[in-house]
Parts: sequence; structure tokens; C-alpha cells
Amino acid sequence: MKHYIVGDVHGEYKALLNLVAKVPYDAKLIFVGDLIDRGTQSAHVVKFIRENNMPCVRGNHEEMMIEHGSNFVNAIENGEEIEQNNMWLKHGGIETLLSYSLISYKDSKVMAHPFIKEFIFQFKEDIEWMKKLPLYLELENVEHSSGRKVVVSHSAIAPVWHMRNGGEDEKEFLSTVLWSRAIPLDRENIFNVFGHTPQQFTVKEKDHYVNVDTGCYMKDKKGYGLLSAYCVESAEVYSSGELSIFNEKIS
Repeated sequence: MKHYIVGDVHGEYKALLNLVAKVPYDAKLIFVGDLIDRGTQSAHVVKFIRENNMPCVRGNHEEMMIEHGSNFVNAIENGEEIEQNNMWLKHGGIETLLSYSLISYKDSKVMAHPFIKEFIFQFKEDIEWMKKLPLYLELENVEHSSGRKVVVSHSAIAPVWHMRNGGEDEKEFLSTVLWSRAIPLDRENIFNVFGHTPQQFTVKEKDHYVNVDTGCYMKDKKGYGLLSAYCVESAEVYSSGELSIFNEKIS
């Protein structure tokens, strides 16, 4: 069995199914977070990951849903006004709420469905699941050609790897692992697989890391629009769908 690390899905359920159909049948899929937002089928993506018990680390979009999604639930349950303007809604949260059939969106306003209290339970369950997602995974008994320990995170973890055990640096560690777009220097004895920052055409692989985010939701931009998976053991890369390059289509 080989381990395949999958980039940011961002609610692109069809791309996920396409990718799953391409990788070997016994592949162990591990996700770098940002399962949700931007695409139209976030609820389906989360359901697929949860039902198949696939490992996943927390991304910054899960972090936003935990915070602002919880506020949304509280507003609904307490009969309060829904917040109309926050970071999550601006960066794909509206699409996620629509995918759970919790709202309608008209004239730039989020409006709750009339019977929302009767079927908001799944959204609440998924938030609780996201709260338990780890910030990183160390892959045990997995051989990489570099001979280094393989670590999966949402953004590059090498700059703060020495802070992983908590303490007064906990906030900086959390912020970096979820949000940073810094290119990691080769100063830790780990091989880090992460996403967060879309790469054009294919994954970006170096001696000490690989970025597996190939901009799955960015189908309108040339060189993006793929969901990719990187095999830790063989360095093979599988990708979903088609990529637009100079007005031509390639698999």
C-alpha cells in the first residue's frame, strides 16, 4: 500500500471522485486540508472523507468554518441576525453554506432557509469533526527517498517545526501552519508535504518538500484547475480533470 497526499479540494467533489478513480485501488489517501469553500459541493466532500475515514489535517478554511460557522449556528439557534460580512463568507463560506442547503443568497444577502433548525445538525457535526483534525501528521513506517520523516501539514511547517510541542510559541505555530505562504528553508530533517498556495501546471517538488496544491477551484486560470495527489513512496503524481495550457487541453 502506498500513501498519496491530496491537495486542497475546496469543494470540488467531481474532481475528487475523478482523482480517486485514477489512483491505485489500494492507495491510502491523506488530505492537506481546505476540503471546503469556493467550490459548490463542500458538504459532499466532507461526507466522503468522513465516511471513508480518510486522514486529514486542518486547513485555514476549516479554521474559518469552525469560528464563523459556529457563530452562524448560534445565530440560527438563538433567533439572531446572521452575520453578513466576515472573512469566511468572503472566501467561500457562502458556497459552503449553500452546499449544506442552509441558506439562500440573493441581492448579496445571506438568508436562512425557513426550516433550517430541522436539518442544521449535519453542519454542526462536521464542525465538531473539524475541531478534532490535527495540525500535522507524522507518517510512521513510510519510506521516502530522502530518508527523512514525512510530515503532512496544510502550509509549510518547517519554519516552526521546533515549536510543535506548544508553549509560549503556540499561537505563532498555529498561524504559520494554517496561513503562511513562506517557502520553507531546508533546515529541518523532515520531508514536508503541504498545500495552501496554488502551484501552476503541477506540484512543486524540492529535496525537502512538495507543495501539492494545484489550484483545483481555479478552472478559469491557465495552468491551474487540477486536484493532485503525490505518492510519498514513488514520487508519482496523479491529477484530476483537464488543464488549460495555451488554449489546449491535456490530461
